[in-house]
Parts: sequence; C-alpha cells; structure tokens
Amino acid sequence: MRIRIKENSLIARMAAWKLKSGRMAIVFGKTIYLHNVSREEFLENQRWVKHELEHIRQYRRYGLIPFIIRYLIENAKNGYSNNKYERQARTAEEY
Repeated sequence: MRIRIKENSLIARMAAWKLKSGRMAIVFGKTIYLHNVSREEFLENQRWVKHELEHIRQYRRYGLIPFIIRYLIENAKNGYSNNKYERQARTAEEY
C-alpha cells in the first residue's frame, strides 16, 4: 500500500487550531496531512510516525467512511484523549 504525506495541509491546520496545537498530523485514508512540520521532521519522529500509521491501519480495518463515523462517535462520547482509536494509536507508539 502506498502512503502519501502532504505538507502544509489546510485540514491539518484546522485540526491544529481546534486542538490548540502548534504542529499537527492527521490521517484520512492512506494520506498523512501535516501542518507546521516538514515531511523530514515528521519522519524523524518514530513515535509520531507509528501513531499515524496506526490510524492508517484503522482506516484499512473499517473503511474510510465507517471509520470516520466510528471515530467521531467515540470522540463525542469520550473526548479526544479518551477516544479508543487515539488510545490504540498511543499504544502503537511503543512498538
């Protein structure tokens, strides 16, 4: 599977604003969108890369639209930090 990385992304910029973060990576499907971080900087951070790759696996497991729906419901119920998909991605950072 081919994974794309898109720098200077508007969608990542909006997510950074929403989460009050200086830098952001966000995944849709098999593309990682970056804001305020270069591709090289992102790829040097193994934990961050592993985190985003777990989200790509989640998209593959559930499908694009079903995963987005699941993610948003989980976020609404439990918040971003306690979202089970974010917890899975944080766990993936360790391996």
